[in-house]
Parts: sequence; structure tokens; C-alpha cells
Amino acid sequence: MSIEMTSADIASMLLADGRLPTGGHAHSSGLEPALAGGLLQSQVPDFIRGRLETVGLVEAAATVIARRWAVSEGSAGELEDISRELLARTPSAPLREASIQLGRGLARLASRLWPQHPAVQMLMALPGHPMRPLALGVFTAISGMDDLQAARSCLYDDAQTVASAALKLLPVDPAEPVEWLLRAASTIETVAKAAVAVEGVTDIPATTGPLVEQWSLEHHARSRRIFRA
Repeated sequence: MSIEMTSADIASMLLADGRLPTGGHAHSSGLEPALAGGLLQSQVPDFIRGRLETVGLVEAAATVIARRWAVSEGSAGELEDISRELLARTPSAPLREASIQLGRGLARLASRLWPQHPAVQMLMALPGHPMRPLALGVFTAISGMDDLQAARSCLYDDAQTVASAALKLLPVDPAEPVEWLLRAASTIETVAKAAVAVEGVTDIPATTGPLVEQWSLEHHARSRRIFRA
């Protein structure tokens, strides 16, 4: 029996690939600031899980809402509403800027692939540039991914960014970050389902990690660093 791949399948793999040209290689999803703040190597799996359950849930839910907006052919004003709600849930200025940098990279890629798509055009015209979940939501919508696939992509990308950064920041066996990701699978699935259960833009959770925010501010003030955030 032959199994045919869909564009959604390919998009899912592309978004999971750290080599996707969106600028993700310059980010550590908060790992570098956390290590500078005292996080131990043995605590990195807990750090991944903590991010998924807090920051990850917020971003995955926003991704799902943005995907639904693109599928329903929503207005530019509705996209701005999603952006405002997400900005309000990202109190750290450096983290907002990091998300915008990643969102800009994804939006630029989407504009190369689907330049005439109305959702892409509104995304590119968004005042202040889109944060990562908005761009990811549009990308997943156009490529045919459903809500759960979109949420998983958002969460996996966050976890694998931490794991990839660990190879540059820690004296770790390259096989160990792979184990971290496998151990995070059940958390990713649980959080993804919670994100899909969010019904509207004002229902996006407001969970956060105070230490993540504090570490991001300290990291932003450092002159010597490997990653942007």
C-alpha cells in the first residue's frame, strides 16, 4: 500500500527543521539567559517542560487562533486584535523583539512561497511586524495543516530550539538533547490539545514564566552573548 504525502506533511517537517531560513539558529528559546542565571545542565529537561506549559501554551494558542483567522479569510483588523492580545501576554520587551524577529523571518518566507495570498499580504502589512505565532499560524493555514498540527509545530519548534542551543552552550553528549525531546513528547501533546481548546482571541491563556522574563532582561543588557534570546 502506497502512502502519499500531503503539503501539510511536508510543511510540518519543514517547520521542524532547524535549517529553515527564518533566523531560528540565532535564538536559544531562553536557554542561554537561563544558564547565565544559574540553571544547571541537569535541569534543562525541566526548563523545556516549564516553557512548554507556560510560554509555549500562550504561543501555541495564538498560533491556532491565527491559523483559524487565515482559514476563515479574516480582516486585517482581526489580525491586529490577535497581535495586541499576544503583545499584552509578552511583558518582556526583549522577548517581544525576539518573537518579532522570528515572525519576520517566517513572514518573509511565506511571502516568497505565496506572495498573492491575502493572509500573507495582511501579515506583511501588519503594523510593527508580526510576532512568531501570527506568522506561524498563517504559514500552517496556507500549507494545509490543522489546528493540532499547528500547535504541535509551535511547541516542538520551541523545544528543539532549546535542545539545539544546548549543543553550543553545554558540554553535552549530542544524543542527550534528542532524549530531552523524546521525553517532552507527552507534554507537547497535552499542551497542544489545550491550545486547540481555546475558542477565541480573548481566551488565549496568560500563563508566563517570571524567571524567563527576568533572565531575558538581564541577557539583553549583556555585551557578550551567543544568541539573541
